[in-house]
Amino acid sequence: MPLIDLPLSSLLAYAGRNPRPADFDAYWAAALRELDATDPQPELRPATAIAPHHTEAFDLWFTGVGGARIYAKYLRPKSAPPTAPASTPSTSTLTSTLKPAPRPAVLQFHGYSGHSGDWLDKFGWPAEGFCYAAMDCRGQGGRSEDNGRVKGTTLRGHIVRGLDDPDPRNLAFRQIFLDTVQLARVVMSFPEVDADRVGCFGASQGGALTLACAALEPRIRRAAPVFPFLCDYQRVWEMDLTKDAYEELRTFFRAFDPRHEREAEIFTTLGYIDCQHLAPRIQAEVLMFTSLMDTICPPSSQFAAYNKITAQKHYVLYPDFTHEPLPGQLDRTYAFMRGL
Repeated sequence: MPLIDLPLSSLLAYAGRNPRPADFDAYWAAALRELDATDPQPELRPATAIAPHHTEAFDLWFTGVGGARIYAKYLRPKSAPPTAPASTPSTSTLTSTLKPAPRPAVLQFHGYSGHSGDWLDKFGWPAEGFCYAAMDCRGQGGRSEDNGRVKGTTLRGHIVRGLDDPDPRNLAFRQIFLDTVQLARVVMSFPEVDADRVGCFGASQGGALTLACAALEPRIRRAAPVFPFLCDYQRVWEMDLTKDAYEELRTFFRAFDPRHEREAEIFTTLGYIDCQHLAPRIQAEVLMFTSLMDTICPPSSQFAAYNKITAQKHYVLYPDFTHEPLPGQLDRTYAFMRGL
């Protein structure tokens, strides 16, 4: 078959190119302390856009770092089977002690500049007994607030946003990564959710956020990233693939460092938000989907992260596919999440 990247044997040994900042662990420890000090103030509002028969649908709002209000669609089954007591008590006691059983939950993250999507394509999860949440990334195509010294959306440019700030805590994707953790914590706090049975999935940027969420929230039990974005930036640049979703990297260099005098500094700063460096923290079981003809998120950049995962992991290859919908991927993801 034709190759746009390394052969599979080399992909499985590839260790990544982008530098890891020396204070990477301290950076994310401080970020999580900031999140710990951020009251999420969750608010559930019954959704008015749709009225499903067997599902409860809500607009979920919560607060992320920096005070931004973040939006997610949240769905749960209308009724849950009771949890039977260990013994067989009297009828009156049985009636008073039966409680709805906590449910597994899944979190879904969207692609770059997108949003959480329509309600209708989400009903399969609560119909099968899952609680479900889909988050809008701040400043992109949905309803979440971007309050980083601007009003309204910024839509794109988030990879390089904050790159010239002397404080790397102002990198836009730092805040977005933390938003995924806040969403997980909020959903895990709901009484109908079993906090020990929560998974996450998503494609492209959603795949990157899946890795970040699982890395920064150790209670995530299963993660299914699909051709994850935001991995091994320097490799993408060296392959001359800073186009499409990565185009802003090329634009940044051309505008602000045309002779690449700051190249090492820039890629090292990007290392704070490189999912390959977060990957060793993942404790969840991982199922990664990769298209071997992907010229937007090249396979080697994805395997830079995959190869650093020490938890149980599996990959699924699509040899002839690019950065596009993958036949059977959603069904396989669902089967994987049923193990929660």
